[in-house]
Amino acid sequence: MTNVNPQTEYDSPWKQILQLYFEDFMLFFFPQAHREIDWTRQPEFLDKELEQVVRDAELGKRLADKLVKIYRIGGEESWILIHLEIQSQSESDFSERMFIYNYRIYDRYKRSVASLAVLGDEQVNWRPNRFGYELFGTKVEFQFPIVKLLDYQQRQSELEASRNPLATVVMAHLAAVQTKSDRLQRKQQKLSLVRRLYQQGFEREDVLNLLAFVDWVLTLPQDLEREFLFEVEQLEAEQRMQYVTSFERSGIEKGKLEALLKGIALGLKLKFSESGQNLLPEIESIQDVSVLEAILEGIDTASTVSQLRQIYQSSTTDTQQ
Repeated sequence: MTNVNPQTEYDSPWKQILQLYFEDFMLFFFPQAHREIDWTRQPEFLDKELEQVVRDAELGKRLADKLVKIYRIGGEESWILIHLEIQSQSESDFSERMFIYNYRIYDRYKRSVASLAVLGDEQVNWRPNRFGYELFGTKVEFQFPIVKLLDYQQRQSELEASRNPLATVVMAHLAAVQTKSDRLQRKQQKLSLVRRLYQQGFEREDVLNLLAFVDWVLTLPQDLEREFLFEVEQLEAEQRMQYVTSFERSGIEKGKLEALLKGIALGLKLKFSESGQNLLPEIESIQDVSVLEAILEGIDTASTVSQLRQIYQSSTTDTQQ
C-alpha cells in the first residue's frame, strides 16, 4: 500500500509558492535553466500526471512535488520536475526516488525531464545529487542539480537586497529553523519580515501571498500571536497602509487550522484506525496552531494513542505558561 504521510498537507504553502511564483522560483534558484525557457509561453502544471506516477510507483514521502510543462527557447516542449524536500532529516533513498520519478515520467510520457531539488533540511553535509550503479559493463548514472537552503544563512545581505519573492520565502524558512526553541525571537523575526514586505513596495496581492507563507512557517503560541498582530497594526498605522484586514488575518488562520486538522485526521486514521479517530473531537476543539503542529508531528513518533494524547496535553500546557 502507498505510504501516505499526513505531513504532506502541511507542505501546501510551498506548493502554493511554486505555483504562484514559478518564474521567480526558477530565476532565483536555477538562473541558467531560467534563461533557456521561453517565458512568453505559459507554463502548465501537470498535477494529475504526477499524481498518477506517484501512485503507480508507491512514492511520495514528505515531498512537495511539481511537474511543469515548459517550452525552451527554440520551441522544444520539455517537462521540469521540481522536488522540494522540506523535512528536517536526511533520507538515504532520496536520490534513488529522484531517479525513479524521472525515468517513470519519461517512460510514461516520452518527454525530456529535468529533475531539480531544493533541500530545506538541517543537515549541512547532506547533499544528494546523484544515483547510479554499474554491473557487467552496464552503467547507469543520474545526476541532478540541488539547492541547499541552509547555504543562504551566509548570504543574508543578498537576501535582504533581493526583490525576488523567493528571497522572502527563504528568509522565512531560515528564520523558522533558527527560532525553533525561541518563540520570542521568532516573533521578532516574523515582524521584521512583515516590515520588509511593506517597505519593499510589493503589490498588495504579493504581500498577502508572502505573508500567508510567513504566517505558515513562523507559527506562534496564541499569546505571542496576539502581540504580533497588535504590532503589525501599529506598523500599518505608521506606514499609513493596510495590507491585511482583520478578516483576512482570520481567513489565513482558519486556513491553517483546517489544513492541519485534515492532516491530523488522515494521520490518525492511517496509524491508529478507530482508536485514533476517537481523539478527533477533543483535538478539533484546539484552536492553537502550534499545538496542532505538535500533534501532527507526534503522529509520526507516538506508538500509542495515549502517548499522542500526552504530547498535545503537554504542548497545551506549555503554550498557556
